Amino acid sequence: MLAGVCASAVATALFAGGPGGVEAVEVYSVRAEARFEVPGAADRSAALTYDRSLVPVASWIEVRQHTAPGGATTVRLKVAGMKPGHAYGVHVHQKPCGADPEAAGGHYQHRPSSDPHHVSPDNEVWLDFTADRRGAGAASARHDWGFRPGEASSVVIHDVPGGAGVRAACFTVPFGPVDKDE
Repeated sequence: MLAGVCASAVATALFAGGPGGVEAVEVYSVRAEARFEVPGAADRSAALTYDRSLVPVASWIEVRQHTAPGGATTVRLKVAGMKPGHAYGVHVHQKPCGADPEAAGGHYQHRPSSDPHHVSPDNEVWLDFTADRRGAGAASARHDWGFRPGEASSVVIHDVPGGAGVRAACFTVPFGPVDKDE
């Protein structure tokens, strides 16, 4: 585990009676938190800031994922220490964070598109927020689908809300591989 990150994941088998008897149902939950550091910092955090004026060093992030039976997924974001009053765009991305802001790849898409400009909050996880006067913010997104194994790996904070923007920070998150829709 990387220094500066606390993560916990739980996969639970629930049992429910059905016409055929007892049935196992999977539930996946993860909670990850970290403090932002600059790329190359000695203690290598899973949370990297590329624009310290928008995401200061030592600001904090927490991401939670809960995937219920059937694959419906909720992702929650909380932050503290951000630039007060600033509106941010936040999306789940395909790859882990790296020193290069582009290392996280593109947005995770439930139905992958070959058109890089085809972005949609219905097909992606958008967690846009505006930091309050103390620099805190929160957002939540719920979809009736889950993540494909190994294809959702980080949350990128952009400098503006909406479908794109300059990458201000990135947080590598161990999103769960539950997709019952494919």
